[in-house]
Amino acid sequence: MVPYPVDSSRGSSPLFEKIRDYYTKQDVPAPSISPQTALLCAALYTLVYVAPFYLSPTLRSTPLQSRDAPAVIRARVRAVALSCLFSTVVTVYVLTIHGQASPRDIARLLGFWPFDPSDVARVLGLVAILFAGPLYETFILNSAWRQLSITNLKAGLFENWIGYRNLIIAPASEELVFRSLTISLYLLAKVRPTRIVFITPLIFGLAHVHHLIEFLQSRTPPGKRSPPLPVWINGLIRTLFQFTYTSLFGFFAAFVFLRTGNVYAVTLAHSFCNWMGVPRVWGRVGQFAADYEGITPDVAQGKRDEDAGASAKVVGDSLALGERQEDSKAAYVRQAGPQNLGVGWTVMYYALMLMGSYGFYRMLWPLTESSNSLAAFS
Repeated sequence: MVPYPVDSSRGSSPLFEKIRDYYTKQDVPAPSISPQTALLCAALYTLVYVAPFYLSPTLRSTPLQSRDAPAVIRARVRAVALSCLFSTVVTVYVLTIHGQASPRDIARLLGFWPFDPSDVARVLGLVAILFAGPLYETFILNSAWRQLSITNLKAGLFENWIGYRNLIIAPASEELVFRSLTISLYLLAKVRPTRIVFITPLIFGLAHVHHLIEFLQSRTPPGKRSPPLPVWINGLIRTLFQFTYTSLFGFFAAFVFLRTGNVYAVTLAHSFCNWMGVPRVWGRVGQFAADYEGITPDVAQGKRDEDAGASAKVVGDSLALGERQEDSKAAYVRQAGPQNLGVGWTVMYYALMLMGSYGFYRMLWPLTESSNSLAAFS
């Protein structure tokens, strides 16, 4: 007895044909590029993005030249602009030649168009829910709402090089390279959305590891080839924390980009997270723990600045440009001293943290749903 009818013209059963077609993908058009090609392009973009900071003396951070110096920031901004231009040209070439994509298709894959402002508003609302506790501490307890004005916003973004770098250039360039350009190639390679969400952010996280070199170089005593052991340990802890923090954000950003097809939404979410910095996870509100500041890497610190006055207005993190800002909580403590708040305020903060995390979990899918999505998650 033959379990399956045999197609004599082809010498095999229908079941075998289905299995063969499944594994050889004969019923599915082959991807225009391979996943390996997409990965190589992503690695190339990262190298082009980071390498100039170490190859050029003008861009290099040293004990005598801070990466926060205006001249260094301006030079790095120009280098980042050129690297973004190079990566964009490569991506557009691949999409056009190998993917046969039209200009409209390219704009769609890169998340430039169509633009839906409601997607931006919903994504920012989602991030605000997650940061309910830090927003409560920043605006209510530390009275940051008193500084809200168009003048301060303009000064923080455009009249202060650190703010311009951390809140505009870094988010825009990072989301262009590591989300828009990189993910579009993975879509062309027909990689599953779930894999894209969990693979591409690792590239984003690893790219931040380069700050370990910068950290060690800036703390190497004159005449020495290497810093002391405590500096190495501090740098490694910062780097591990930094990689974890940036990778987690990368998972979220990649998910949002695929769900909304809107690069502007993830860029503004990135700027918001840079502005807020790493949330407090222990200690009383109104205080600032020195050990907490010690393990937080510069790139993820958020609110660090050499100038205490600017700290109240300029915050954020940066992959390519980095920063040396002080947490606004620390700046507040230095200027006004620790607040003697009752324990109830701290209880409220951590309650809001828990509620914000739960709200973020519940609203993640509804608030990222969009008719412009680039991929469907099964």
